[in-house]
Amino acid sequence: MPSAGLATRRIVQLSALLAMFALFTAQIVSALLPNVPVFVAASAAGLALDVFLQYRDPGLLSLLGKVRFDATVRQLLRDMIILVGLLRIDGISPTREQAPLMVGLCVFYALHFACQAAAVMVRRTRTLPIVTRNIDASALRLTAAPPRILARRPGHRLLTFSVPTTIGLMVTAATEHALWGAIGLGVALVLIGGGTAYLATWLLPKKRALSEQKVMEWLDQWLADYRPTVAMYFSGGTTSAYQANMWLSTVSAIDAKPLIVLRERFMVQKIDATDVPVICFPKVSTMFSLENSTLKMMLHPANAAKTSQVLRIPTVKHAFINHGESDKLSSCNPYAKAYDEVWVAGPAARERYALAEVGVEDKDIVEVGRPQLAPIRPYSGAPTGAFTTVLYAPTWEGWDGNPGNTSVVLAGENIVRQLLADDGVRLLYKPHPMTGSVDMRAGAANERIKAMIREAAALRSGARPQAGAAAELARRTAELDKLTSTHFRSSADEMERMLLQGAPRGDREAAIAEATLAWEKAYWASFPEWEHQIITDARPGIFACFNQADLLVSDVSSVVSDWLSSEKPYAVANTSGMSEAAFRTGFPTVSAGVVLSPGAEGVPALLESVRRPEKDQFTAARAALKEHLLGPSDPPSLARFNGAIDDLCTKADERRVRMESRLAAEIPSPRSASEEFTQDASEPEDAINA
Repeated sequence: MPSAGLATRRIVQLSALLAMFALFTAQIVSALLPNVPVFVAASAAGLALDVFLQYRDPGLLSLLGKVRFDATVRQLLRDMIILVGLLRIDGISPTREQAPLMVGLCVFYALHFACQAAAVMVRRTRTLPIVTRNIDASALRLTAAPPRILARRPGHRLLTFSVPTTIGLMVTAATEHALWGAIGLGVALVLIGGGTAYLATWLLPKKRALSEQKVMEWLDQWLADYRPTVAMYFSGGTTSAYQANMWLSTVSAIDAKPLIVLRERFMVQKIDATDVPVICFPKVSTMFSLENSTLKMMLHPANAAKTSQVLRIPTVKHAFINHGESDKLSSCNPYAKAYDEVWVAGPAARERYALAEVGVEDKDIVEVGRPQLAPIRPYSGAPTGAFTTVLYAPTWEGWDGNPGNTSVVLAGENIVRQLLADDGVRLLYKPHPMTGSVDMRAGAANERIKAMIREAAALRSGARPQAGAAAELARRTAELDKLTSTHFRSSADEMERMLLQGAPRGDREAAIAEATLAWEKAYWASFPEWEHQIITDARPGIFACFNQADLLVSDVSSVVSDWLSSEKPYAVANTSGMSEAAFRTGFPTVSAGVVLSPGAEGVPALLESVRRPEKDQFTAARAALKEHLLGPSDPPSLARFNGAIDDLCTKADERRVRMESRLAAEIPSPRSASEEFTQDASEPEDAINA
């Protein structure tokens, strides 16, 4: 069980901390007695444990840092105890033998702090005002990063470079010969001194990055050469990148010159593989360089605190495209009125905004469909195999604590229990990646559901695919991983990643699409048709699961809207406490599906209607609701999306023309000003002549 594993890990961590303090205690006591064998063993074991934890569990040691007992303090205390212990050993002279060792140890710490100062300076010079991907930025004098142990890990550096010193001093304690301590200190001084000198070479002109002014001048020139017209703007937390990633295929396919604009440095690597140029502006002051570019409009897949900053650029129009549509109130956020236009899939969203009365005017709503739904295959009739594949894809609990947001807490186990009770069902369980992030009950229920599915899967048996299927999946996985990921060495920093992620070849996205299809085929072929699956990884994606499933069970979320593009049967769990009639009225996406109560009693009848389409009462309703939610199929959604881009870009051009005309009218031309000055200057003379 995951909870048991977590408890075990905490016990191990607590034991490690107690062992560290026990070793410090043993080191102090044995140094004062003195007891040389215990003293040597405790000193060596203490450093070994500290080094081990520093590399294997740095998060645990960070807790000690919060109480000011970090690696520097621990090692300094350890070395001081060693010196005290040497003083207590009769065979070692305090003045002739120990004093040089103390001086050498002081020099070692001085070099350590000098190396730390150099590391801070190097990091500052290598932190550029922008971060790029898919752009040739070699003109910025990008270089490889220095070793991480020198530049970014002072605790690792101090403890690792202290090993020769501790070994030498321990041999001195055991043999009463100071030479061994001097040798150990000498090795440590060479390591720390050489490392500091090597790190300092990154401050030389050839390795030093350009200044912020030079970098921004380069960016202005790149923007002038690339001439982007449309950008997708995104800002968010570590788990929100999927909101932007779902639009990558659309952004890369539009007719305009696309650009991706980010605000958080870590997000640059969170964006999936794409050929579209990516620029991150951590500071709002640097982002305003876009104002003087050819950029005409921005697409916004999510609202964020930093969105208000980019809305201040007057030369750019803004369209809110959202990261999915549902009947939830979050799909009608009042913040949407801050954008020039709100792009929605179909008439249902237009009606939703009208009913919500959040200040979004109907004239600012544009129906563009959902271009990214193209890979979803249409309904082809009742299941033909021995098993009916059911996809249970509940959404997460949301921020507002509404019990109707997710079915996982109140209905999830009942739904899964009813589905697993049918021997003809193959269950695919794909929970929202943020399940349990707000409500612990959702996380606990999610784990119980997984346990139920694993137990049911273990009870099934039958013929499995041949060994070649697993080998084919491994081959396809390696091929897709190579295309979709960039491997960096552990020491790589932002600047080095920018160097490695320069301008792409331009054909990667087509290759990824082809490799993804091959991977999905190999993935499903590697499992028997009767085996239940729990899908929590990014692959296979939700659309790939759609294409495998005969039936969807979900909550009120954008998953239902997307599923409707297939016109397959679906069911929605009602955990809101509303009656079924009120639930259908309040959430239009439910109108063409079966509503399940928290007890999930309707699952058997639902499965029967899937297997026998003549019992399906919602066939026509799904087709009508599909058009209502997603708009017409002709023209294609991407064509409508491109048309909306052209229209908003035209509005941006018209605004620029108006602003330039007004500016020209308010500021007289140099010739007019000269004539006016001449006329004014001649008036006194005319007056005198008169």
